[in-house]
Amino acid sequence: RTENAQIALFAVEVALFRLLESWGMRPDFLLGHSIGELVAAHVAGAMSLQDATHLVAARGRLMQALPAGGAMVALQATETEVAPLLPATISIAAVNGPQAIVISGDETAVTEISAHFTTQGRKTRRLRVSHAFHSPLMEPMLADFHRIAETITYHPPAIPVISNLTGEPVTGFTADYWVRHVREAVRFTDGLTYLHSHGVKTFIELGPDGVLSAMGHDSAEEGLFVPVLRKDRSETENLVTALARAFVAGAKVDWKAYQAGSGGKLVDLPTYPFEHRHYWLSSKSAPSAGHPLLDVTTPLAEGDGMVMTGRLSAGAQPWFADHLVAGLTVVPATALAELSLHAGEQVGCDTLDELVVEVPLLLPEARTRLLQVSVGAPDGTGRRPLGVFSREEGASEDLPWTRHARGTLAVGGAEETADLTAWPPPGAAEVDVDGLYDDMAAAGLDYGPAFRGLRAAWRDGDRLYAEVALPEELDVAGFGIHPALLDAALHAAGLGLLPGTEQGRLPFAFDRVRLHRTGARSSRVLMTPEGADAVSLVLAGDTGEPVATIGRLALRPFAPERLRETPDSLFRVGWVPVVGGEVVVPGAVVRVGVGRGEG
Repeated sequence: RTENAQIALFAVEVALFRLLESWGMRPDFLLGHSIGELVAAHVAGAMSLQDATHLVAARGRLMQALPAGGAMVALQATETEVAPLLPATISIAAVNGPQAIVISGDETAVTEISAHFTTQGRKTRRLRVSHAFHSPLMEPMLADFHRIAETITYHPPAIPVISNLTGEPVTGFTADYWVRHVREAVRFTDGLTYLHSHGVKTFIELGPDGVLSAMGHDSAEEGLFVPVLRKDRSETENLVTALARAFVAGAKVDWKAYQAGSGGKLVDLPTYPFEHRHYWLSSKSAPSAGHPLLDVTTPLAEGDGMVMTGRLSAGAQPWFADHLVAGLTVVPATALAELSLHAGEQVGCDTLDELVVEVPLLLPEARTRLLQVSVGAPDGTGRRPLGVFSREEGASEDLPWTRHARGTLAVGGAEETADLTAWPPPGAAEVDVDGLYDDMAAAGLDYGPAFRGLRAAWRDGDRLYAEVALPEELDVAGFGIHPALLDAALHAAGLGLLPGTEQGRLPFAFDRVRLHRTGARSSRVLMTPEGADAVSLVLAGDTGEPVATIGRLALRPFAPERLRETPDSLFRVGWVPVVGGEVVVPGAVVRVGVGRGEG
């Protein structure tokens, strides 16, 4: 209900501002988005807290009282393209970027304009809202809202507030201004452009998620956007991280105020440079593996093979911690496939012909796994055997390495891929993806933000189309295809394409995997069933260029109890101190063995 949502947003955003203010942060400018501008006006001193809450509550209450109906749709189009198409029953509700327009108003007319851009291959997305805000459907409440807004005492803002109406600093707030604010478009991109042109480089987003930060890069490419809160993340951790990022970028922070009451204290840095002294053997003389998850490549003395080594941990690769299966951190099978593709590239094999996951690779908290990717010599056809192994760092040399996956590398020929240039796919029906990750979590696949990359989906018969993207903080440098992006593409199988996916399935066997382009941060996906327990995939870039293909991927249900049966959990000697009492010497010794002929 918008009457509750508006006052809740106001409360959260004001509270975040006051918290940062208590730590010495003071902005040079303020820019809100819709209800956010009322927050900006209050914290800038233009309205008292009592007046601001009265105005926000009235705004939400009057909007809620309007008849339900209408629609809002986000379009990938310019304002110049959209404006000539609008009838009197529709308005532009927001200009969020150079090609990010939101239209609002009569549902039938909005749907027709949305379909117009869909047929051109543009992205369109209907917003989940109760009313058509910033549209002609708001007009019945404007007179009542004006009467309430006239009772408010306004002051000149002590901090410049950039207007949603003009994209420039507000000279003064009035009742007429707030009425226009309800009815007219939010010109967010104009405000960002103004700030960027006036030297603003750091944008701190105060709100429940990072939606504005994600949109901001299109208008201020060189800007640093720092959301204070993010959905499905620790509020404390994200807040402190945002504070640090802003500080490193030049924002002033009173660290004494931040530490107040915690018992912590500031210490002076040394007046001399840090002198690094390395005690461990350097691997600089060994060839680099050229991959974020690997360190060194060692050619074998015989057989024309090689071994690539690395170290994996939730500390070194924190995004792995977002991949929880039955409550355990599991390295995704897509990471094993990515490592295998990279190994193939080093030996001239462009196809991962086969990869079978034998044992899940678990990353226990505060532990590190040593990693090996081994590639054998080629056979007469150029095919090479491959294995992915790990062992706990510091484990006894007697402890064997665990083979997590085995496969075959090959040299493939040119192949055609499905054409995904037209997007969204013409003739396909949109599929609701909002509850997918909740359903997956209920099945034991509890993924965090790094692995919640499925953004939208469409279905046309037995062909499922999807759109996936990585969060901005994940770095793709060095990866062929980031495991989190490829994993997100596989999540589309949970939208009913295969029977029984509600039970939770994990990738088991990859066939004919090829990488066509590196560095993708987002992808279009075509998934087609290959029997009852497998799919084929085509991944393409934002303009339809091929990114990767998987000829066949088999999925199978996982057993939580099997995940805990880690192969390297051998029995070890544990010395337990004897506390007092008499030492009892056993009267007999029983030898227990398992061998042929023994039960």
